Amino acid sequence: MAFSKLPSMANRLSSIGLQSWYHTSRRAKQSLYSRISPLGTPTISLKPVLDDWVQRGKKVRIVELQRIIRDLRKHKRFSQALQVSEWMNERNILNFSTTEHAVQLDLIGRVHGFHSAENYFNRLPYQARTGKTYGALLNCYVRQRETDKSLSLFKRMKEMGFASTALPYNDIMCLYTHNNEHDKVPQVLDEMKHNNVLPDNYSYRICINSYGTRSDLKGMELILREMETKPHIAVDWNTYAVVASFYVEAGLTGQAIEALKKAEVRIEQKDGEGYNFLISLYSKLGITDEVLRLWELEKSACKRCLNRDYINMLKSLVRLGELEKAEGLLKEWETSGNIYDFCVPDVVVAAYWRNGLFEKAKAVIKHFAGKGNASSPNRWSCLVEEKALDCIDPADSSDGTIKVGG
Repeated sequence: MAFSKLPSMANRLSSIGLQSWYHTSRRAKQSLYSRISPLGTPTISLKPVLDDWVQRGKKVRIVELQRIIRDLRKHKRFSQALQVSEWMNERNILNFSTTEHAVQLDLIGRVHGFHSAENYFNRLPYQARTGKTYGALLNCYVRQRETDKSLSLFKRMKEMGFASTALPYNDIMCLYTHNNEHDKVPQVLDEMKHNNVLPDNYSYRICINSYGTRSDLKGMELILREMETKPHIAVDWNTYAVVASFYVEAGLTGQAIEALKKAEVRIEQKDGEGYNFLISLYSKLGITDEVLRLWELEKSACKRCLNRDYINMLKSLVRLGELEKAEGLLKEWETSGNIYDFCVPDVVVAAYWRNGLFEKAKAVIKHFAGKGNASSPNRWSCLVEEKALDCIDPADSSDGTIKVGG
């Protein structure tokens, strides 16, 4: 990675006495964030966009650049987030603190792999090698399941006093989880407590998962009760939902419902993910009324449901055998104003196909094709296998989509 500097830019920053931003014009109205945010294609390079922004006399605030990086990371646009971070570093716009170095190291690991992350870490000045940068490197190792490197670095961090928070311990528990060594996870939690490091929500949830995965429900319940007694822990909906999922797998309906009720009261407003998780679990329990009730709550709380929400609800209705309700929900989705995604109607088409309702499946495909929308290539293959072709014509299309004849 190149770390070329532009002294002229640095001098310019110094000469005008600005520490948080620099500019050449005050007439800019469009923000840099609004310029970059829509560029979602990973192959689009942001450095020319940033250069052009400055050359056109636009204002650049460091706080806005940091916000852009956070937003790109949140949406898993890691390559573009790394470009913005590198751009800041290369142009000396900001003297990187250990936090900025840790962020860039993490992004390098995600985009280029742990070898490149190691190279970046090894070039850091000694004062920048803190718990944050060590932790970022550890996370790179864990993410790529480099067990020996992870454990060796974790040992070094403990020796240097850089393992005083739950984060590195959580990384090691994740490593064991990824490696299907679930029996080792509680040992890490015990070590954390022995070293007077407070476990956080995630620490306990990983441990709960390790017991549940091994069908040790008593061990799972003991950890949950311990978690509930800790004054620094606010047990969230996710934890109770994880517990409920293991009860569902074990066929313990009563315990599952009790955990689901505790999860529900902890879901925050507009948290579609939480409602989706609970809806799915209730559908696995076969409780249609609860599925429908939670869907209405989700629509009311979130105001607007996304395609992922409709897909989850459709799958839940299909799982319950409620095909008529699924068809009705599909019609509701059509009027929602959401962008077309064939994955939504495909849930209903697949259900009709599995149940031998080929005419209904063809009707759904024909309906959306009549509006200029494609269906899933996989669904076309399924219908071909069933020889349900009398009203469907495959299009000679290079993109592999399917069109339906009228």
